[in-house]
Amino acid sequence: MNTDAADLTGRIEHTVLGPETTPDDVIAVLDAAIEYGLRACIPPCYLELADGYAPTVPLSTVVGFPHGQHATATKVAEAEDAWEAGADELDMVINVGRLRADEDGAVTNEIEEVVAAVPVPVKVIVETPLLADAEKRRAAACAAEADADYLKTATGFSDGGATVSDVELLAEYLPVKASGGIGSWAETEAMLDTGAERIGASSGDVIAREFLDQHETAERSDVSGWDD
Repeated sequence: MNTDAADLTGRIEHTVLGPETTPDDVIAVLDAAIEYGLRACIPPCYLELADGYAPTVPLSTVVGFPHGQHATATKVAEAEDAWEAGADELDMVINVGRLRADEDGAVTNEIEEVVAAVPVPVKVIVETPLLADAEKRRAAACAAEADADYLKTATGFSDGGATVSDVELLAEYLPVKASGGIGSWAETEAMLDTGAERIGASSGDVIAREFLDQHETAERSDVSGWDD
């Protein structure tokens, strides 16, 4: 795989989305993003803070998080508000219940409405730990039909997370953000080798340090620079 340091770290979204996330937690993630050339994924309530503190760090936030059962109009409003507050990309949770009820049309239409509401990329969180392979394929097909930009494996709030087999399956439909339980460079490398385009991890800084430690030609100065 390509081990260009800046390209590698620029594909990692350093994430903090827990229910107890504070402004200081977000600042710490942004500081690490600047130091290691990472992206950041943060709660929507802190977007204006983040955009003001680190305006060059690419910001993702979440829509319909974490269970995906918001009304469609609520997801659309969340998406619009997030974009206006500074989000560069949105990670939207599908309605798993509707998918399991074979309401694929409703799932597709909801994604379409969110995609149409904003001029930024939308990643569709499939929540793979809750789905059988056939359901994952149906969810991926819904997202592709709705012109979403990425598929994302999981929120991290269900038991289980990203797996190599799920990344391989989803990559047949759209680019994939592997997320959920990824905490090391070895796990990250396996996901990227399988076809993941992005990595979402609360240990993004740890992964970046491990990558640098294992690649003698990569220097810290090769990956910092969002603040330029």
